[in-house]
Amino acid sequence: MRLIRMMLVTAMALSSASAFAGDADVARLTQLLEKSKTISARFSQLTLDGGGTQLQETSGQMSVQRPGLFYWHTDAPNEQVVVSDGAKVTLWDPDLEQATIKKLDERLTQTPALLLSGDVSKINQSFDITAKEEGNVMDFILKPKTKDTLFDSLRLSFRNGLINDMQLIDSVGQRTNILFTGVKANEAIPAGKFKFDVPKGADIIQE
Repeated sequence: MRLIRMMLVTAMALSSASAFAGDADVARLTQLLEKSKTISARFSQLTLDGGGTQLQETSGQMSVQRPGLFYWHTDAPNEQVVVSDGAKVTLWDPDLEQATIKKLDERLTQTPALLLSGDVSKINQSFDITAKEEGNVMDFILKPKTKDTLFDSLRLSFRNGLINDMQLIDSVGQRTNILFTGVKANEAIPAGKFKFDVPKGADIIQE
């Protein structure tokens, strides 16, 4: 549950040369993110504690569409669904028969998963960004500019111009690695994918 909530809730330069490099990194990340108006993929997710001990392993399916539309479905036995319709985010836990609904405010749009569907033109307002390129792989390290976040750093990796994986590290060293496979970009996604109807009789928590 904590990890799903992390998905919901993603310095000045010392010289003119370093400022230019930072601007170039931001521009490159913006270009790569804007290139894919929609993304659909399978994901596998592994969470390790600060000592490298495995805490959780899950898999599932995700879809995003700009601006602000997001779908994340974790497979059983830890099944959960997270859906954003651009105005609110719904977390559905079928085991508890409970839906948690949050307003899609500025803080949520800065979380890792929603970064893939958010307004990338504002990304450098929330993060310091550095990049490293090796062959057909481009890595970006994003560090929040404020302390009011649930992770200390986020790595986004692109292979041949498409999102390949991401890694989150929090303040106690816990790492979450997410690998995307079968990535499809700019294919039509049914509008109903980003709407969630809470089952009748389910508990609803509004936050």
